[in-house]
Amino acid sequence: MVTTATPEAPVPLTVLSRWYLYAIHGYFCEVMFTAAWEFVVNCNWKFPGVTSVWALFIYGTCILIVEQMYLKLRGRCPVLLRCIIYTLWTYLWEFGTGLLLRQFDACPWDYSEFRYNFMGLITAEYAIPWFCASFIVERLVIRKTLRLRFHEGPEDGWSNYRSDAGGGGGISEDGRRRQMRNSANGYLKGE
Repeated sequence: MVTTATPEAPVPLTVLSRWYLYAIHGYFCEVMFTAAWEFVVNCNWKFPGVTSVWALFIYGTCILIVEQMYLKLRGRCPVLLRCIIYTLWTYLWEFGTGLLLRQFDACPWDYSEFRYNFMGLITAEYAIPWFCASFIVERLVIRKTLRLRFHEGPEDGWSNYRSDAGGGGGISEDGRRRQMRNSANGYLKGE
């Protein structure tokens, strides 16, 4: 008896997978921001971007919570108001995590030298960068991450395009390229 397997419908990313993507995004952005800041302030052409491993937890969790805010607020208030809310949340989260880490002498940032800082843990000078970051996070990172799907299929995602190991009966290189152009290859195609 021959049965044909129907492919499983793609499933959304898990919370842990989304947290991981958000953590890596925040980590990368912080390194890039500190490198740019070092260049602007000190004209350092080496662009030494720095961060802490704590940033993975801080950004991953913060953006995951912003994702939940986005899902609740997207139909209720305009994007600019949402970004103000995200910015306020970011300040609260930065202050709270900084205060907690400071108890263990592990807080990796200190804004004491900024004019409008509060306890060296947050500074008003970063309001515009946090606002812009929240806009980018919502419009690009969260919205695109929520569209990603896992596809149940061959583990490597390329099994449909490989010729068989015996050397015969496989798909030609041209046929493989044609199939890859017309296939989502394990991912959902965009609009």
